[in-house]
Amino acid sequence: MQKFSHDTVVVLDFGAQYSQLIARRVRELHVYSQIVPYTISAEELKQMQPKGIIFSGGPASVSAEGSPRPDAAIYDLGIPILGICYGLQVLSVQNGGSVQRPEKREYGFADLQLLGKDSVLLRGISENSRVWMSHGDSVMSIPAGFETTGSTFNCPYTVIENAGKQFYGVQFHPEVVHSAQGKQILSNFVLTVCKAATDWDMGSFVNTAIEDIRSKVGDKQVLCGLSGGVDSAVAAVLIHRAIGDQLVCVFVNNGLLRKGEAEMVQKVFRDNYNIRLQYADAEQAFLSALHGVSEPEAKRKIIGKLFVDTFYNEARNAGEISFLAQGTLYPDVIESKSPSGGPSATIKSHHNVGGLPEDLKWELLEPLRELFKDEVRQLGRELGLPEEMVTRHPFPGPGLGVRCVGEITKERLDTLRDVDAIFIDEIRKAGLYDDIWQALACLLPVKSVGVQGDERTYEEVCSLRAVTSEDAMTADWFRFPPEVLQRASSRICNEVSGVNRVLYDITSKPPGTIEWE
Repeated sequence: MQKFSHDTVVVLDFGAQYSQLIARRVRELHVYSQIVPYTISAEELKQMQPKGIIFSGGPASVSAEGSPRPDAAIYDLGIPILGICYGLQVLSVQNGGSVQRPEKREYGFADLQLLGKDSVLLRGISENSRVWMSHGDSVMSIPAGFETTGSTFNCPYTVIENAGKQFYGVQFHPEVVHSAQGKQILSNFVLTVCKAATDWDMGSFVNTAIEDIRSKVGDKQVLCGLSGGVDSAVAAVLIHRAIGDQLVCVFVNNGLLRKGEAEMVQKVFRDNYNIRLQYADAEQAFLSALHGVSEPEAKRKIIGKLFVDTFYNEARNAGEISFLAQGTLYPDVIESKSPSGGPSATIKSHHNVGGLPEDLKWELLEPLRELFKDEVRQLGRELGLPEEMVTRHPFPGPGLGVRCVGEITKERLDTLRDVDAIFIDEIRKAGLYDDIWQALACLLPVKSVGVQGDERTYEEVCSLRAVTSEDAMTADWFRFPPEVLQRASSRICNEVSGVNRVLYDITSKPPGTIEWE
């Protein structure tokens, strides 16, 4: 293991959905953070020389046989440790405390009671500060040398610490926005306890990423699929800055794109960036492969595999290709599999991580894999991409294939393209586009009776959706002024043949996902 070039706080991942969110909160303090699997040895950690270690939460019960445990020698390294949720419990158990399943579990909000002791971790934290709990097990007795500095009504050992060894633990999740002063707690640990230097920013990420790409790629060629979205655009420009014409971009017109998108992508990347761009018109191949397929996971995997097959064909005209570059982001990874190889639940396969063949002959290059969407936007600005591209709403890799709910046909896709274009146009006219994380339209596999022009109609139904979010891990539905939805609905029913009813989706994430499929 190499020593980091910046002061770093390492996150030991126990398979939590929120592991990368912890790392992101640390980076927001301008301190570099990296996730490593909980199986890392103490010797490897010592060689990395981190300023601090954070144990993530996790879905396992610490009392269960075979539950994740870090190398116990980590506690002898003299490096500050903060345990979060499961991380608190494993910290307690390995140092002589005990954990059990109490009569009352805690999920959701709780009020933190401060116990009047001088705690570096809790400096600046208010009495009854709102925190977010999500645990079935609780600490029943704390290790020798530890003291309790915070509690909640159902959890007597909510915050514990051994200030001499600089070991700290919290039962709640300070990394989520629901914990009102969670950022302050993380700041206290990272900046005051660990004394990490605040010298890392997105410019630092660019320099490090370019070095990593050059080191990994050498003199070989990289194939990158462009979609027109922010992620693939930023990945392509970053890689191009690192290796120049060793990058070959392929733009696949899969027939699942938004209105006018194929023309826009070719113009921007050929004219503005002088990137080697190969255009593949594969619309008919995708439509044929998806014919009669309605199940969402099947659609995603068909689209992912056909993308790779198309890349293989295009690569024949690009010379010897060694790497396949993708704009995979952390929410894509965490919803598909645990980054630690641990037991976190798979929510859905993603086109960038779930649809690739096992015998893929190229090595994957994913320079954005540890970033959230808002960080990618920052990176795009750092790389000089135009603002209209940087601020563009997320668009899924499978495109309209996961918004045309049910069976996919050319006719249904054309209908959906028109609906989507009208919805986005009305949002822009209302000046609301930048207030929304993601807006989309779905065509539903149901029909509705209507009246148009004094005649009975039996046409398809579309659903409009717009959400606010910080990182796509959670999302809330956007509260439109009624007149905006009214104008969009009226235009869709009047201008789009085949649609006679418009719905608005008010489901949050969770329980829903942002996309329907």
